[in-house]
Amino acid sequence: MDDVEDNLFLLQTFLETEGYDVDTACDGDLALGYIRASPPDLLLLDVMMPGMNGIELMQCIRHNDKLSSLPILFITACDDERIVDLDGVDGLKIAITDFIRKPINFDLLLAKISKIFSENQVHHGPNQV
Repeated sequence: MDDVEDNLFLLQTFLETEGYDVDTACDGDLALGYIRASPPDLLLLDVMMPGMNGIELMQCIRHNDKLSSLPILFITACDDERIVDLDGVDGLKIAITDFIRKPINFDLLLAKISKIFSENQVHHGPNQV
């Protein structure tokens, strides 16, 4: 999820080329609806979003028993050290799985996705992100 359509397109194209099924949303409310209807194997989530930001969306997900264990990888251009250090926002450190900074290093992104999937033992068909 990202609020910049070009970023969504680039990320989607790259991940689909790597064999992943990708759904996208440009705002938190839309994403939450998609996630509730069909939970993905992994959520790539931009922190800075209009309306419901990434932290608020993550909190909604973590308070939903059916979604509480969904792996979340934050993607951020935010320089706020509280986000980068995963401290300062109540419970953030344990609520997200990992994070990556923009501009995205795609090799690092693939490594993080692979690690998350192996740790969560996701092995049922094409992985959905």
